[in-house]
Amino acid sequence: MKNTTLCYLEKDGCYLMLHRVKKQQDENAGKWIGVGGKFEEGESPEECARREVREETGLALEEVRPRGIVTFVSDQWGTEYMHLFTSTRFSGTLHACDEGELAWVPVSQVTKLELWEGDRIFLDLLAWDVPFFSLKLVYEGDSLCTAILDGNKIL
Repeated sequence: MKNTTLCYLEKDGCYLMLHRVKKQQDENAGKWIGVGGKFEEGESPEECARREVREETGLALEEVRPRGIVTFVSDQWGTEYMHLFTSTRFSGTLHACDEGELAWVPVSQVTKLELWEGDRIFLDLLAWDVPFFSLKLVYEGDSLCTAILDGNKIL
């Protein structure tokens, strides 16, 4: 099982999105996601989010807001615990990312992008400013089969 982070940076009504189009063997190939990645030994979720954002974007997070834990269960990729964050305070100069193309996308347009189906659920939860949540998403291939929010089945 792997632990990861995902952070949505927000500025001027837009999220910084990463279109995953550069890596070989990428489980997110072709999808738009936030910025994040795998924990290194000994890192806290916040430390991982800060490091991954800095490495992938050149930006330094000045604050991170924990929003939830998303458990992904996949018949192809195994199980992943993703620590979800947002940030409205960061500094630095955006640079190119070796994992894909970065773009500021209006929050109202994000769900129109090529996303994982379950991402739309937690993006809605972020938009509704739902307090810290636990979301379990079960996939068979690219298809979302089950979604459980705070222990209650919603799909």
